[in-house]
Amino acid sequence: MDVDLPPENDPRRAEVRRWLEEHPSPSGREMAEAGYVVPHWPQPWGMDAEPELQLIIDDELRRAGVRRPINPIGIGHCGPVILLHGNEEQKRQYLPPMLAGEDIWCQLFSEPGAGSDLANLSTRAMRDGDVYVVNGQKIWTSLAEIAKYGILIARTKTDVAKHRGISYFIIDMHAEGVEVRPIKNMQGGERGDLFCEVFFTDVRVPAENLIGEENLGWGMAKLTLANERVSLSKGGLIWGNGPTVSDLVDLVKKKGGIDHPVFRQRLIDAYVEGEILRYHHLRQISAAVNKKPGPDASLRKALSDPHGQRVFGLAKDILGARGMLAKESMDPEWEEWVTGFLFSPALTVGGGTSQVLRNIIAERILGLPHDIDVEQGKTWSETKGGAAVV
Repeated sequence: MDVDLPPENDPRRAEVRRWLEEHPSPSGREMAEAGYVVPHWPQPWGMDAEPELQLIIDDELRRAGVRRPINPIGIGHCGPVILLHGNEEQKRQYLPPMLAGEDIWCQLFSEPGAGSDLANLSTRAMRDGDVYVVNGQKIWTSLAEIAKYGILIARTKTDVAKHRGISYFIIDMHAEGVEVRPIKNMQGGERGDLFCEVFFTDVRVPAENLIGEENLGWGMAKLTLANERVSLSKGGLIWGNGPTVSDLVDLVKKKGGIDHPVFRQRLIDAYVEGEILRYHHLRQISAAVNKKPGPDASLRKALSDPHGQRVFGLAKDILGARGMLAKESMDPEWEEWVTGFLFSPALTVGGGTSQVLRNIIAERILGLPHDIDVEQGKTWSETKGGAAVV
């Protein structure tokens, strides 16, 4: 596999550099209008960029110190569904401010009784003329406290199989009847808005906020989860964001290296693992970004999240007792590693638990049967259908 980036004299590089010279500190709206936020999206939202051009743009933005707008759930999860299944008015209204990072979005999927078994959700959206009346509860909703909009899946029909009768909505997070309660985590108050529980009491959602057809939202929910696992499996250790193992290596070298042989070996092992994952990501770019994401996204996330936990744990071990200092007393260069360590247990839960991802890998990549009756040696479908033993 050729993993080298196009050369410095590539005319596509010159075009990106020329734009960056004209916009040295671009706003989110300027980047969105230029197509640099989601270059793989079709025009006018993106550039219809092939994988090589995407890598060029990423490389030039990094070199210029320019960051894309931060709206991970909106751009990574919600936007692709609106792009594919939304009507023209929904695209025109919601996509530009989303891509510019002006409107933050959240994803209202998980419930207290419907986490891994998401289709078992109980939140209801009942049609009442020109609106749907929503009642129910969601939990572990990242960024709900600061989001302007959310994507919501709710049951609109009850007398059908659980994977049917689910519809997909855009919801105003400031609508009457929406209550958001932040859930504190180990990182403290400043990150308290990361996880939230959300309650809906007779929330009136306009019918034009329905995406796609009523009762056919489950397929769109699966697409959202697939896009989530792509966006949660990029280079950074925190679901595609934050530092990488290379950053830890650079920091250790800057601080004078490590004398302890065990820590040195662990750092080498982590770096090698990070490089393997980086090459794996390059292999996936075309399939996972330019086409519909598939089960490979689950494979990468299943590999990336434990890697992140190991690297943050290694950084904490390298710090030793210094890692227990309050932030005010800590070397600022190590701060993100200590806060990352506190957050890292969530990596293998959010966006699909490791167990769920392994099931997807087993069934959709390895072709193993779905659900085994261990005692009888039959698949669930065979047991129900009276078929032969496996």
